[in-house]
Amino acid sequence: MKKVLTQAASSFLVLLLLATPVLAGEITISAAASLKEAINELADSFTRKHPDTRIVRNYGASGTLAKQIESGAPADIFISANEQWMSYLQERRLVSSVEILACNTLVFAGSTTKRVSGMHDLVALDRIALGSPKSVPAGEYAAEAISKAGLTRQLGGKLVFAKDVRESMMYAERGEVEGAFVYRSDALLGKRARILFTVPQKLYPRVTYPMALTSSAAGKGEAAAFFHYLKQPETVSVLKKYGFSF
Repeated sequence: MKKVLTQAASSFLVLLLLATPVLAGEITISAAASLKEAINELADSFTRKHPDTRIVRNYGASGTLAKQIESGAPADIFISANEQWMSYLQERRLVSSVEILACNTLVFAGSTTKRVSGMHDLVALDRIALGSPKSVPAGEYAAEAISKAGLTRQLGGKLVFAKDVRESMMYAERGEVEGAFVYRSDALLGKRARILFTVPQKLYPRVTYPMALTSSAAGKGEAAAFFHYLKQPETVSVLKKYGFSF
């Protein structure tokens, strides 16, 4: 009789484990700096539901993060602020399952008292921040917008390059520059700097955030589960709250 009860208990335990997803371990996510607040909120929400899972977050310029992954830095999920750096890792077979997380808009933000309502008003400013175009997608978008607006020569000596889009916004917040090219989601977090104008979409490519599981995440159930979570309605609501679009 005791043996029968033991077998029954074991069978019940197996059924319980099959019915309840078990997520235990660590997930490492490398994401564009502009996603910091949104990803932090989503990661915290996920770990509340899966307390045995820990999510390590690494934020920075998309190019810097891609080079880190190429060099062997731990990362299970990569979210870039443009297609270029995702393609860079795809070509090296370091990521798979690419999907678009969200979109964004390029704006010019600052606290200057000068009248700035469009691209051609920038020639009246002395210092303008943008991310380094070599590694920061927001900076690359801004540089393209400046070029297409025919302002490269006029603004050349006024540009201050930052390590990522958040540093650009920080310069504008502190008044170290008169304005900065940042994403709408970054500008909405500002306390001093405000959006002065939205950069015309015709001047730069649409801003998208592709996300992918890395090759090193193969077989990691918890990483796949969080990747799936990033496609759910709850994620959409959080991203919209922080100024992202779809």
